[in-house]
Amino acid sequence: MKKLIQIFKLKDLRMKIIAVALLLAASRVFAHIPIPGIDTAQLKEFFQQNQLFGLLDIFAGGGLTNVSIAMLGLAPYITASIIIQLLTILIPKLQELSKEGGEAGRAKINQYTRFLTIPLAVLQAFGTIMLFSRGGGGAGIIGVLTPFEWLLTLLSVTAGTMILMWLGEMITEYNIGNGISLLIFAGIVAQLPQFLSSASLSFDSTQAPTLIGFGVIALLVIAGVVMITEATRNIPVSYAKRIRGNKLYGGVSTHLPLRVNTAGVIPIIFAISVLLFPGIVANFFVQANNAMISGIAQKVVEIFNNQTFYGAAYFLLVVLFTFFYTAVVFNPDEVSENIQRQGGFVPGLRPGSQTADFLTKVLNRITLAGAVFLGLIAVLPFLFQAFTGSGNLVIGGTSLLIVVAVVIETVKQIESQLVAHDYEGF
Repeated sequence: MKKLIQIFKLKDLRMKIIAVALLLAASRVFAHIPIPGIDTAQLKEFFQQNQLFGLLDIFAGGGLTNVSIAMLGLAPYITASIIIQLLTILIPKLQELSKEGGEAGRAKINQYTRFLTIPLAVLQAFGTIMLFSRGGGGAGIIGVLTPFEWLLTLLSVTAGTMILMWLGEMITEYNIGNGISLLIFAGIVAQLPQFLSSASLSFDSTQAPTLIGFGVIALLVIAGVVMITEATRNIPVSYAKRIRGNKLYGGVSTHLPLRVNTAGVIPIIFAISVLLFPGIVANFFVQANNAMISGIAQKVVEIFNNQTFYGAAYFLLVVLFTFFYTAVVFNPDEVSENIQRQGGFVPGLRPGSQTADFLTKVLNRITLAGAVFLGLIAVLPFLFQAFTGSGNLVIGGTSLLIVVAVVIETVKQIESQLVAHDYEGF
């Protein structure tokens, strides 16, 4: 309460929070402007039967279930960011721009990401609308569109994605959390009132023990997510004493924090993208004239709709992508070289290759724990449903992970601004 009072006493911080809240509210408006000609009954049935699109809707902030102009959410922007990030590793010129270009270099890479978002948004909009239309997989949610309606729909959906991207970047400028993460967070939290409303309407006194048990498990899962999100393995690092001119530097001991969950929610996003692709492609060929192609496509759709197969594949992909992304963002050789250059060393180890090998060994061990945890969080709804036998009360692990990570990051940024104000007082 003391912190909250302190926040609202500071005019500039209060105005920032109000501005961010208004921008988040504006983003929710776009999630409720539907594309004309939608069969709502078919829409509800489709999302109940399709786990993959239910997961994708998390990143669309609920816009996909409404088939709104914000139906893609920030998925094209996230995809573009991942592609640019991977290209930065592969293309030396981009790598140089990222490392040595400073603020101007990062701005240039952000500009490339924005440009790439536009064609990706058009392609994803076309594929999704084709799948929802009667000609693209039998879903029957959207009727047959004329060429002009196609053009208008694609422009609207692409514009919706670009506006959300712009709102996200504006939120980031206020230094109250990451804008893109906050928009996804707002989309998840916005679905809570509907869930609570339906739960209260169908409440029965005989369900009280089940609901209490569900609440306790939910709290334990949240505690586990917070613990793993914040968990680090601290590697001790000592710095030798150095004399420069008349001054003595170094002679201190510190630590290098290695996060258990270095990759965050990125592996889950990667895994969803990979799992979504075969199902979408197969849906296009379900009604093909060739019987063999149609049969294969139908079989692929059935396989990916099988919860056991989907859950196992989802878990394995999350684990694999956690190791992959951690290897991309954390280079033990580079870190070891930086420590050595600054006159530091890990006690008991020689600087250079021996330190790098030690960091690799420790990183692999803690990443395994983080990867298994992420995998379990990803398949938590399936595990919960399997043990309880109920599809009504499930904990969305992916949603929970995003919400907890965003809240922790936002709170830290607000606290850093409060500390800055304290220093200004001095």
